Amino acid sequence: MSESHPPLRSYGRLKTRTIKPRQAALMETLLPTLRPPAEAFDPKALKPDAAEVWLEIGFGGGEHMAAQAQRRPEVLILGAEPFQNGIASALRHIDEAALTNVRVHDGDARELMTRLPDASLERIFVLFPDPWPKARHNKRRIVQTETVAEFARLLKPGGTLRFASDWADYVDWSLERFVRSPAFRWTAELAGDWRSAPADHITTRYEEKRLGDCAPVFLDFVRT
Repeated sequence: MSESHPPLRSYGRLKTRTIKPRQAALMETLLPTLRPPAEAFDPKALKPDAAEVWLEIGFGGGEHMAAQAQRRPEVLILGAEPFQNGIASALRHIDEAALTNVRVHDGDARELMTRLPDASLERIFVLFPDPWPKARHNKRRIVQTETVAEFARLLKPGGTLRFASDWADYVDWSLERFVRSPAFRWTAELAGDWRSAPADHITTRYEEKRLGDCAPVFLDFVRT
């Protein structure tokens, strides 16, 4: 990542409302213990007994990440999110469930990805990312040809990636870029495979708001 030409920001505001006192306290006490190393690292070193390592890019309020971590305690989940209110919410979920298998990067997911070694992940989630719907802003979307290549670098053969969005144009945009990559195979066989939430999906309050222009679409890919 060039210091003189940093990547375009792929997310919107960093903070909206005032963070509640309890969550603000967790930002000061819990977050520092959950941050991954600031240099290149092997994620397995963070939890040597982890059966798998997953990455959630843009975890929002942390509902999905925390619920998956609670459901699969043997899995280490790395989460990346720059939105301060979302981080504070996620910390509350982590604290209340006493989760020990989550690590939180409070910043751009691409910064975290560059620090991870090749073939270090079994699973990646990109769920309802900022859609940047205006054509002139499409270049800010997290799913680009370059990031698809980075996803391929990080996933082990047979690893999976799930993209979800309720913006039709972003679904088409992402599908085009993943299908174009020889590193990924789209698993859908029937229309219901992308129109219905997968069995292991956890619906969040944000998803239920239906802020996009279509019903949620779920695209699952396998690293070939």
